[in-house]
Amino acid sequence: MIERYTLPEMGALWTDEYKLQTWLQVEIAVCEAQAELGYIPQDAVEEIKAKAKFDRARVLEIEAEVRHDVIAFLTNVNEHVGDAGRYIHLGLTSSDVLDTGLALQMVASLNLILDKLEELVQALRYQAQQHRNTVMVGRSHGIHAEPMTFGFKLAGWLAEVLRNRDRLVRLRQEISVGQISGAVGTYANIDPKVEALACQKLGLEPDTASTQVISRDRHANFIQHLALLTATIERFAVEIRNLQRTDVLEVEEFFAKGQKGSSAMPHKRNPIRSERLTGMARIVRGNAVAALENVALWHERDISHSSVERVIMPDSCILTHFMLKEISGLVKKLLVYPDNMKRNMNVYGGVIFSQGVLLALVEKGMVREEAYKTVQSCAHQAWNTEGGDFYNLICKDATVNQYLSSQEIEVCFSPQQHLKHLDDVYQRLGI
Repeated sequence: MIERYTLPEMGALWTDEYKLQTWLQVEIAVCEAQAELGYIPQDAVEEIKAKAKFDRARVLEIEAEVRHDVIAFLTNVNEHVGDAGRYIHLGLTSSDVLDTGLALQMVASLNLILDKLEELVQALRYQAQQHRNTVMVGRSHGIHAEPMTFGFKLAGWLAEVLRNRDRLVRLRQEISVGQISGAVGTYANIDPKVEALACQKLGLEPDTASTQVISRDRHANFIQHLALLTATIERFAVEIRNLQRTDVLEVEEFFAKGQKGSSAMPHKRNPIRSERLTGMARIVRGNAVAALENVALWHERDISHSSVERVIMPDSCILTHFMLKEISGLVKKLLVYPDNMKRNMNVYGGVIFSQGVLLALVEKGMVREEAYKTVQSCAHQAWNTEGGDFYNLICKDATVNQYLSSQEIEVCFSPQQHLKHLDDVYQRLGI
């Protein structure tokens, strides 16, 4: 069997050259299997392996005449092989070559994506550990909630990325299938043992029950997994964008020397990478819809899926790979501003500690509804007053002072109360 034709970058896996090389891999693997089972002469296979090659320009020239890509490819290969070429493509249909070759492209692409995903895993692990105790305010509905740490936020990101990684590993097995079953998939003109041997040589499993094509639910699932991964990346990007807002500025994308943010406003430092990632995720999600549309083909085969896949497969794989590279770089070089986090957390005199005061009052015997009203009144007064100070209002509140000492109030405003169990999450993640 010929050596695997591999190139380092994702874009190279989706060139015409690479695609045709996978077709040649499939044809030669089938010839080798046919010879091992005694269907064709071994010396013919050796001659095929020695001479078989193609010229992309020549294939396109033939295709312009015959209007069939696989026939054009086979014609060009036979121009190089000669008489032994009659044993190539025996008992096969075009989709045997197309779909099995596509499987090789998908597996190679997924391997690159998993490699790049591992870089993101490591970057998140590192930053989550670095900021394990970097206290910040948590937010719900865009409104300040309670204290947390930036490391804890990143730990949540890491957990999501690890789930994506597990899904992609399972996906790799599902898409590692080929078919060498002939017209409408009945093996009428080829032994199923040939399929089994050929797929083994290619690192694939035979499809369980193909028609004339491998059913497109597998391909739709492939694109949907990429869409889910890129949605995860988008979530991170949106969070970075929100935290980089001027009125928040708790984190910021790395701004390189000489970089400019606006043609009009010299002060601008815009989150352009995160915004770019947000836009790209939309494309991959759209491609997932197109992949679902490909599932319903006519009878045992039509080619309505083919034109779609020529766009969505390379675009989705290349975009996902690029997005992983970008988000990994963003996380590694992310600028984090703990002082701004502390400033934002203490705005309005620590209103984010309201639940701690509420629970302390209830624990001391105050009716919960009354405690809620008392604390809410102080919180809203602080919120609606310029320079409002929730802590001072609580300390001065006569009702609160009936139940809590100054020391007990002080404990309610300690961020450490909110962080005491975060180590449990870190232990689950092994960081």
